[in-house]
Amino acid sequence: MTTQVRVSDKDLLDLFELVTAHRDEDPGDGLPLSMLCHLMDQVPCDNVSFFGLDTTQQAIWFGQEAVASGEDGEDAFWAYYWDSLPCSYPDRSMDFRSVTTVADFYSPRQWRDTGMYREYLRPAGLEHELMLCLPAGPGRTVRLMFLRGPGRDFSERDRALLALLRPHLQEAYEEGQLRRSGAELTARQRDMLRLVAAGHTNAQIGRRLGVAEGTVRKHMENIYGRLQVSSRTAAVTRAFGTVR
Repeated sequence: MTTQVRVSDKDLLDLFELVTAHRDEDPGDGLPLSMLCHLMDQVPCDNVSFFGLDTTQQAIWFGQEAVASGEDGEDAFWAYYWDSLPCSYPDRSMDFRSVTTVADFYSPRQWRDTGMYREYLRPAGLEHELMLCLPAGPGRTVRLMFLRGPGRDFSERDRALLALLRPHLQEAYEEGQLRRSGAELTARQRDMLRLVAAGHTNAQIGRRLGVAEGTVRKHMENIYGRLQVSSRTAAVTRAFGTVR
């Protein structure tokens, strides 16, 4: 879903500042608010939100907004969620790496005919969206959503900047979750838990990381001990987000 695009030296310097900036504020369940505001400077929009979505429970377990958009009507959101190709794409495809826009799935006319646009976004004065997804366990995702009103759509440059930032955003979110859980994991244990969250087996994780399956099992036992849990699902939930 991506094409080649040129990123300027200024873009790279701005991204470096975003990644390296020291942030003292409590991120709550998500990212520091200053990071979300900084992201709005890099990808201009009317609203940026960061939230955890549980499609099995039809629930949002945390949500942040840098600018309130006036959206409401969560019932309408879930009523049209599965029929909305941009919204349900991560669940249907298990693709948590692509940065997507509405234009990847619909023409402008098709999008305006959808229930998600008519009943949920249009009443809030919003039309265009750009989304980045992070895995958070079976049936769950963490989503960074940029929204704009009528006018200019998001560009390939916007998509490319988010793709470059994706590993840092995932690390920033996961480190915040681990701090709140009171547990500290090694870099290798965090890598393993990310793969668990993406649905990989111990054998698959071993192949990905170049270690024996038994080594993966031992690391998982240590992770359970540090997080004070007894299952893979509980470890992912404890580390990367808790349903409220």
